[in-house]
Amino acid sequence: MSATWEQVNGKTIVKMTVFGEPVPQGRPRFSTINGHVQAIDPKKSRNYKQLIQLEAQPLFYRGFTAIEAASRLKLHIFRGIPQSWSRKKKEAALGNILRPTSRPDTDNYVKGVLDALNGFVVKDDSCIVQIEAGKFYSDRPRIEIEVEEIV
Repeated sequence: MSATWEQVNGKTIVKMTVFGEPVPQGRPRFSTINGHVQAIDPKKSRNYKQLIQLEAQPLFYRGFTAIEAASRLKLHIFRGIPQSWSRKKKEAALGNILRPTSRPDTDNYVKGVLDALNGFVVKDDSCIVQIEAGKFYSDRPRIEIEVEEIV
């Protein structure tokens, strides 16, 4: 369990870590049911959002209420290092000399996390007015999330 929240100078700060290979928001599939178009979230994306929400649930046992004020999202995405890489290349990745520049894009990770936090950590994801996100390599894949009120 790695979700915590605290009040610092009257501002709420939520921090959580979700271990496992981060999953970006996938492209929705569309279908027509009774003449109405319906967007269907890919299963992998949907399951990852549920995992983030599951990690956030312990916050509510400690009196947490969803943030309604303007907030900043800080996101650190740590992807696994490919097994096929040489020792030298792995060391460069662990030292942040080599960063992930391949797909998936950083904004797809952000979209998935915002969807997961919506209604749980923040009242509505429109409260997020500033985003700082970065992709890194690690031998422990995870995603570190911090939401901080800025007003």
